[in-house]
Amino acid sequence: MMNDPKIGMSLIVKTVTRLTVGLILLFGIYIVLHGHLSPGGGFAGGVIIALSFVHLMLAFGKDVALKKLSKNLASNLESIAALMFLSIALFGFFGGAFFSNIINKGVPFQLFSAGTIPLSNLAISLKVGVGLFAIFLALVILEESKRK
Repeated sequence: MMNDPKIGMSLIVKTVTRLTVGLILLFGIYIVLHGHLSPGGGFAGGVIIALSFVHLMLAFGKDVALKKLSKNLASNLESIAALMFLSIALFGFFGGAFFSNIINKGVPFQLFSAGTIPLSNLAISLKVGVGLFAIFLALVILEESKRK
């Protein structure tokens, strides 16, 4: 399916996509994991992660992107992310307040130095990334239905 010249864009776009989509995904994960130390975080990382799947969809067609992330998996991940974010907020009640940090903060400027903030970033990135992918997928399906 990835080598079908009739589906998707030109050979050059497909080749560049094969080379860059993994790097884009990796960069998005980096932004999510280091969001408490530098600019970025859950929203920015989620957008970058979604763009890696959108890049696949644009270059190879929606079927290839759906093989990587199906509609059902996307829906489940978005629900899990919302529940995860709500759980992090509610676990703060054990510390005394909504969203209270219940995890030790650790050493400043280290990867595990922000308590629950990295977990919140992870939940937000899943919610945003899967949500944007679903929106783009809906737009592609809508456009295909107009053509028929």
